[in-house]
Amino acid sequence: MGTKTAAWSYSSLKTFEQCPKKYYHLKVIRDYDEDFNTEAMRYGNEYHMAAEQYVSGLVDELDPRFDYSQNVLDKLLAMPGEKLCEYKMGITSNLEPCEFFADNVWYRGVADLIILDRDTGIARVFDYKTGKSAKYADVGQLELMALCVFKHFPEVHTVKAGLLFVVCNKLVKETYERKDESELWKKWLIKHGILEKTFATDVWNPRPTGLCKAHCIILECPHNGRR
Repeated sequence: MGTKTAAWSYSSLKTFEQCPKKYYHLKVIRDYDEDFNTEAMRYGNEYHMAAEQYVSGLVDELDPRFDYSQNVLDKLLAMPGEKLCEYKMGITSNLEPCEFFADNVWYRGVADLIILDRDTGIARVFDYKTGKSAKYADVGQLELMALCVFKHFPEVHTVKAGLLFVVCNKLVKETYERKDESELWKKWLIKHGILEKTFATDVWNPRPTGLCKAHCIILECPHNGRR
């Protein structure tokens, strides 16, 4: 008998696509914890908190550690529209909006910043990145955020989204239109369907890469070199 499918997110689906066995241990039986205490993760979390406090008006001054991004955050503040920081959105399996922790939530997404201009029907969505390079930027996250915005804000017809690499001062931009919503969902429904099938069969095969031996935390995996 298969395992019950859990609510998914962009990051959890990426983990599954990278390695089903790793996903199984981290997200299904949860016998390993992801390491969120690396220096890079701590720095990213601290930046997100500082940016949220500054853009939302909870503090008047940005944490001085992050003053290199003062200008770009001020530009975001100057854009017309309501500022929604760390905005949580849920979607049901019928592709309807719901609360983030609703009993019937199927997909969960959190937008670092939504700038909602109800007068024009345009929403701007930004995800802060503290990596040193935008070379491997993945806009799939932006696509899912746009799809969530279309569901939660029916007055929005256009989403202008960006991955904002604050350290290297790069912005990876995409624009999404409501008229393309159904077509955009198709790709994600196919991707999630593969995850559902794996839950149904309960077969979680490893997907080895060059990082397995030295970096994977799943010691039971035959490709792990640290067993």
